[in-house]
Amino acid sequence: MVNKNSHLLHNLTLGYNIHDNYFSTFQTSDALLDMLSTGEANVPNYGCGRKENLLALLDAADRDISIQASTLGGTYKVPQVSHTIVSEALSDKRKFPFFHQILPKEGIQYPAIVQLLLHFRWTFIGLFASDTGKGENFMRIFPPVLVRNGICVVISQLFSTTGYTASLRDSLSKWRQVNVFVHFRERVSIWERILPFHLTFMHLPGPIEGKVWILTSFVGYTMKNHRLFKYIRSILNFGYLPKERPMDEAFEPHFFVEKKFQDPYFHCSLSKNVFSVKGRRRCTQKAPLETQEKEKRRRIANNYQYYSIIQTLAQALNAAYSSRSRRRRKEGEKTLGSPRLQPWQFHPFLERNEFFNISRRKLYLDQNGEIKADLSIKIFLIHPKEDVRREILAYFERQRLSIKQDALSRLKLLNKSLPQSKCVESCHPGFVKRAREGEPVCCYDCVPCPEGTFSTQEDTEKCTKCPDDKYPNEDRVQCIPKVITFLSYEELLGIILVSFALFLFLTTGLVLVTFIQYRETPLVKANNRDLSYILLVSLLLCFLSPSLFIGQPRKATCLLRQTVFSIIFSVAVSSLLAKTITVVLAFLATKPGNRVKRWLGKSLANSIILSSSSVQIIICSIWLGVSPPFPDSDLHSQPGEIILQCNEGAVVMFYVTLSYMGFLAAICFTVAFLARNLPGAFNEAKLITFSMLVFCSVWVTFVPTYLSTKGKSMVAVQVFSILASSAGLLGCIFIPKCYIILLRPDLNTKEYLAARTNVKT
Repeated sequence: MVNKNSHLLHNLTLGYNIHDNYFSTFQTSDALLDMLSTGEANVPNYGCGRKENLLALLDAADRDISIQASTLGGTYKVPQVSHTIVSEALSDKRKFPFFHQILPKEGIQYPAIVQLLLHFRWTFIGLFASDTGKGENFMRIFPPVLVRNGICVVISQLFSTTGYTASLRDSLSKWRQVNVFVHFRERVSIWERILPFHLTFMHLPGPIEGKVWILTSFVGYTMKNHRLFKYIRSILNFGYLPKERPMDEAFEPHFFVEKKFQDPYFHCSLSKNVFSVKGRRRCTQKAPLETQEKEKRRRIANNYQYYSIIQTLAQALNAAYSSRSRRRRKEGEKTLGSPRLQPWQFHPFLERNEFFNISRRKLYLDQNGEIKADLSIKIFLIHPKEDVRREILAYFERQRLSIKQDALSRLKLLNKSLPQSKCVESCHPGFVKRAREGEPVCCYDCVPCPEGTFSTQEDTEKCTKCPDDKYPNEDRVQCIPKVITFLSYEELLGIILVSFALFLFLTTGLVLVTFIQYRETPLVKANNRDLSYILLVSLLLCFLSPSLFIGQPRKATCLLRQTVFSIIFSVAVSSLLAKTITVVLAFLATKPGNRVKRWLGKSLANSIILSSSSVQIIICSIWLGVSPPFPDSDLHSQPGEIILQCNEGAVVMFYVTLSYMGFLAAICFTVAFLARNLPGAFNEAKLITFSMLVFCSVWVTFVPTYLSTKGKSMVAVQVFSILASSAGLLGCIFIPKCYIILLRPDLNTKEYLAARTNVKT
């Protein structure tokens, strides 16, 4: 094919020699010395006898033999091309600069195995390998890859190549859940590997579920039913995906072969020079395969793997000679008798060639410049009463696994669905895994996701937190929008509070109308009607102030609600304080020689109200100037709710206003309490004392209740405190007077009041 191509190797013939190393490093050394020695004896660097131009070494040997060949060949700078899976050690260009690979290095199937295990959720597996250098390397490299992907290796066993020295009984009986075994297999027969498992399972009690074997090898198998397959459900192994374009039909694999292969396949005579001291003989002519078509097709198919190597070598050699010709023409040298191309001159042209481009397999370079391959994953289905079925289960292309769904469907139809291989059942959505102490990470308990989190997938490692405006549903498998809530006029609590406020407002209005209508009566006059009017008006406003608290918070309502409430209550308490002080001074003024009479009058009462209220106004002004309240949303206090509320801004100022109001109430209560025994006809001290007791009780209980509630309940507590304390003032001070005015007018006379005063005195 190559030598007949007029576009390649003009006036040159590409030849080759085949040497067998017999899987022996000694025979490898002998073969290498034979190739490097051009004389009749194996003496390197001795140039006498036949003239051969060795440009490259081709090998398909194991790691140790390839390293030996590369070490010796590299000394003479002879390029070495390997068409087998390359060991990691040979990929080091610093140690083996003349080594070239046509296939990927060891471990290209490991990512495919990991993705296959994850796809079928096989997280509890056994790992086995021969106790050779390759097997130990597999056991060192592969388990960490599995662990990083959450796969537990609970059975790990190195098999002796000379016998079955390891016992599997303990591990297989302890981990009955393991139904998948990954086996790093070299040249040992598959039957020799299955036998110890078969014998072990035979002695285990109870039913044994069919096992799955995943072989790392790329060797093709022809399997028939066998008794050793009793505990095996299926066997998986790998193959290279072929390219779609056909092979060059002109390619004919012809060989020089050793004598032991001569008779079955070749017709050629082997001769040995009489003066030769070499131990090897070589065929003196090339001969085609036997003419039987079946045998010919089999032998050609086996050797198409060399196609890409020969093509690449020919093209690299053609590029090398073309480059030399151009350089000689440029320098004006004569082309006749030019020196032959040397291996170290051929090496740079091999480095620039991409073997995988001509390969019959789907090979490519990854982002790191390493050769990768697209793979097929084949499955052998074992059935006790039928032949072994073989088909392709999946493809691994460009480092991504794709399962053939039709293959899975056929497995279900055959009742051969792949088994589970895990420690515990999967955690359902809404649950999270919690590791069990002292057991592998694949053994875990399933616990519900914490509050405010959810999970949508099985076996979740960590639950996801819902956004602030959403919360998890009851099953904690999704987030749903939170309900926007506030104390509204439409809900029952809001209706009750508004109704209570309107009732008290109307009642206060009636009391005010009554006092205005009976303003000339002795009872109204005796109780300082101007202060009574101020107190009643402030109570009217107190009963209207809940309208600032109920409903959706707005900027205006947030700014006004606390300041208006605190100022109105300060006016109300100040008027009570003024009433109390007026009563005390009025009683003292009746005693002969007392000078306090000059303090009596409207000016004193107005001064008390204005001065006391001004302090609260100043506090509220500072509050609004420094950090005013504003509308806000509470996303976290109540699950499933977004609470619209007023942020108090400077919370300290809110408690300062309450404290000042409490201070006024405490003074008023103290003065009224001290004056409670004054004559009752003109004395409101007892009523004010009781009203202040109710008032203080309400607001003392308000603070802890307010701090212990959240959301709209806080607003409801404050509204209730406003209404209750205001109702206490109204009921304790004005209801007894209205009773006398409306129902006992006979008591509302100057004579009666004067008589009662004289009796008390």
